[in-house]
Amino acid sequence: MLLTARNAKKNVRFKSSPKVFSSRELKNITTTGEIIELAEIRKAADRIAPYIKRTPLFYDEDLSARFDSNFYLKHELLQTTGAFKVRGAFNKILSLTEAENEREIVAVSGGNHAQAVAYAAHELGRKALILMPEFTPRNYIEKTENYGARVELYPTMAQAFDRAKQYEAGGAVYVHPFDNETVVAGQGTIGLEILADAPQVTDVIVSIGGGGLAGGVAAAIKWQKPNVKIWGVETNGAASMRAALDANEIVTLPKITSIARTLGAPAVSQLTFDLARRYLSDVTVVDDAEAVREMFYLLDKTKVLTEPATSCTLAAAEKLRGKFDETSHVVVILCGGNIGLDDLFQLKKIKEN
Repeated sequence: MLLTARNAKKNVRFKSSPKVFSSRELKNITTTGEIIELAEIRKAADRIAPYIKRTPLFYDEDLSARFDSNFYLKHELLQTTGAFKVRGAFNKILSLTEAENEREIVAVSGGNHAQAVAYAAHELGRKALILMPEFTPRNYIEKTENYGARVELYPTMAQAFDRAKQYEAGGAVYVHPFDNETVVAGQGTIGLEILADAPQVTDVIVSIGGGGLAGGVAAAIKWQKPNVKIWGVETNGAASMRAALDANEIVTLPKITSIARTLGAPAVSQLTFDLARRYLSDVTVVDDAEAVREMFYLLDKTKVLTEPATSCTLAAAEKLRGKFDETSHVVVILCGGNIGLDDLFQLKKIKEN
């Protein structure tokens, strides 16, 4: 039997019985007016089901005791590429027109989106070109190439994005990591799974790079259960969403300095900015050192190796602990676990300091 939030613990505490719409009820509901339509997320779930893993959600005893609450971990790092990004990549490529299917696929990424697009393209018999910044860890580059994609390196992420626009103008199909409704709908399928496995959920903590994951999950959950709080998380040196919210407009960071490289979007998009303003309760920014400490905590207590872009969610939970009590049901999304041994040893030094 799969251990989920439904059957992991018998004495969990509830504020009230939650209302979650059944599949039959949802078919009779219109979602016009939403930024990302719930119907599109449901279609995405059906479309990508043959290609992605339906990842488990586990109740965590240690975290629940630590926070005196009910904590659950959504293991998206168990996807084939080690991160959630395959959901959006498959949904986008599977949604292309017949004419678009004849063109090369181009994507920009410092890691997880690169592998996702490369893997999805390979599985669907397509050619992919991935543009990466030069600071990309070698293990990310090698894994992307192993999926059959060509890789080009650029001095900065901003230059890689500029080059992608040129390729798109020349006829390539550009699969943006977050500024695309089809990609965001694919990421939103995680929200459907969370509600299916933990209908009692009160809070979700999720990392923000460009905002597609947080926006998609929030759209899927908030439309069905609007009282659920969605807490976004960034790291210092990669906090483009926090900067945008503070300025009430999109801000381009001059440089990404965080070690959480997969959160390194220099700016969010209008789409994800709008989703954040509409659905997120707040965006918490944590230090790299805090994310690293929690990465080793997860490794020690749950025997799961994450990356700082994932473990930052637990660092944020510590800052938010006053928001949770014994009746809360908090889902932490473990969005990725792609980290090389060299990086792991370097991060251990940060933890020890």
